[in-house]
Amino acid sequence: MAEILRRVLSGSGAAGPGEENTAEAGPPLLLLGAPGSGKTTLLFAAALEVAGEGRGPVLFLTRRPLQSLPRRTEAGLDPLRLQKIRFQYPPSTRELLRLLCSAHESPGPTPSLLLLDGLEEYLAEEPGPQEAAYLAALLLDTAAHFSHRVGPGRDCGLVVALQTQEEADSGDALQLALLQRYFPAQCWLQPDTPGTRERCLRVCLEPGGLGPRAEWRVTFRPDGEMMITPWPTQTGDPSSEKGSSSGGQP
Repeated sequence: MAEILRRVLSGSGAAGPGEENTAEAGPPLLLLGAPGSGKTTLLFAAALEVAGEGRGPVLFLTRRPLQSLPRRTEAGLDPLRLQKIRFQYPPSTRELLRLLCSAHESPGPTPSLLLLDGLEEYLAEEPGPQEAAYLAALLLDTAAHFSHRVGPGRDCGLVVALQTQEEADSGDALQLALLQRYFPAQCWLQPDTPGTRERCLRVCLEPGGLGPRAEWRVTFRPDGEMMITPWPTQTGDPSSEKGSSSGGQP
């Protein structure tokens, strides 16, 4: 799934109309960031990217409906792409587990991408490490089931967004370390120096062994448009030398 985010952030775009991208989805990805860091926006951008590839629909799970479309772009206004994004709103951990357990019975086209926004809200109801491991394993199992249904070479991708805290306690750190075992690819969102009216982020993508680490600067303009540029790498910058041994955190 790192490749999907890489395409979104590099602006390379999806396959053209009528063309199908049959590349494997890659390892499941954990999207990490503080409240308001743009996780939902990137998830939605990934959904639009895959929706334009000519494959199956995108299944977007979140606890509450989005109040507005979080990205004002030509792709975000394409009704054909928007129609391929299926939103479902499990209101509790119990309902989320029930939805995932019944995925094999769901009718209609098989999803080519499974997204979950706000994992921390579901884990807060069942904060123990066993519960977190069970939910992570069930998400992976559901994506694997969808991959089996769509056939060889057309895997169902999985991206899960988790809110992080600046001062995490030992329980939060243990929970994150556990989740990183299930999600080898990670993408970290960190606030950058903001402008007067713009919100800026540093995005660091660790693809889980399938390519080099990459970084971008993402700027959200007042009108909601998301502007993306490569992160300016400086010689001798220690952060540019960090690899997956640091857990992916910039």
